[in-house]
Amino acid sequence: MIPRILQLPKDESLFLFGPRGVGKTTYLKNLPFFEKSIYINLLTSENENRFNRNPDELANIANSLSSENQHIIIDEVQKIPKLLDIVHNLIESPEVNAHFILTGSSVRKLKHGGANLLAGRAFVYNLAPFAYTEIKSSFELNQALRWGMLPKIFDYEDKGKKQKYLEDYVNTYLKEEIWVEQFIRELEPFRYFLQVSAQSNGKIINFSNIARDVGVNDTTVRKYYSILEDTLLGCYLQPFQHSFRKRLSKSPKFFYFDPGVVRALAGRLSVPVEESTSAYGEAFEHFIILQCQQLAQYYKSEYRFSFLKTKDDAEIDLVVERPGKKTLFIEIKSSTDVRPEQLHTLKKLARDFGACEAICFSRDPYPKQIDNIKVMPWKQGIVEYFGCADDIHLLT
Repeated sequence: MIPRILQLPKDESLFLFGPRGVGKTTYLKNLPFFEKSIYINLLTSENENRFNRNPDELANIANSLSSENQHIIIDEVQKIPKLLDIVHNLIESPEVNAHFILTGSSVRKLKHGGANLLAGRAFVYNLAPFAYTEIKSSFELNQALRWGMLPKIFDYEDKGKKQKYLEDYVNTYLKEEIWVEQFIRELEPFRYFLQVSAQSNGKIINFSNIARDVGVNDTTVRKYYSILEDTLLGCYLQPFQHSFRKRLSKSPKFFYFDPGVVRALAGRLSVPVEESTSAYGEAFEHFIILQCQQLAQYYKSEYRFSFLKTKDDAEIDLVVERPGKKTLFIEIKSSTDVRPEQLHTLKKLARDFGACEAICFSRDPYPKQIDNIKVMPWKQGIVEYFGCADDIHLLT
């Protein structure tokens, strides 16, 4: 198993959320206390039926725990939200000495079904696909841009198998997360929406245009995006809110959680990602933004991410607000030799804003300073601003 960055406390109850396929179960099975834990997988029909019929059986299991066996792991807890009421009572009970680890790949049933989310009695953690710092020496950028960073992808050498896995992943999502859970009434409009939204990945959302393309109304498109959020397939990147002297865009962008998945949804897996093309630049920007967000999620959870775009189309790819530090303005360039003319917008907006730090992440092999902008090789930049000291060895 490739070691993961995420560290879970041994003596607390917690939620572990993450999309299907990011390795939650594998991660848990490699925890040092797993062998002495009670493990309940609700993806099996036997367990789902068992605890649906009698949720109180969980209390009987908890009451049987010994001092050496204090963990109960429930995989995909959203399958039976009523179990959370039992967990709540058990956590509150002075007679029960149990810690619960509750995993989920969808929060939709929990949020919209009025489920008990334990009101702070359980910490919340998120597991993402691999960060490049986890892959270390075997990481290849162009492979990541084409196939993504889901752990299973790294089990395959053959391109055909990688493509088949991602296509099956998308179909599994439609079948198990959407259709079976009855989140929508008609599958075909949603299927087409997935393709259109994947093609619009990382761009400012025009809900009306997408609704027209899909053949539904704006409200339905917004519902579809909320399904993607709630099933953890992606998230909005909101526009930067500040008393800036220029009028700013107010519409969000949406980023899928993995480059390979978004290419599968867009039907582009068989097409290589060629350097020096606009598609390569977009894929590189998507990848860098995901890596920054993932590492910040593990190490710097108070950071807030957004983008900046003025009404006259001047844009900053990523704005990062850091408590107690200057706001970061990050421009992302797939170029291997960033030139001053490529940074004109960043330079101007950073000067207008004032109290910020302007940087550019690129494929340039050497760090350099261009006016007020620090240009950094992307690996070095991500580690310096979002990683930890232990990852410095990855820069050589």
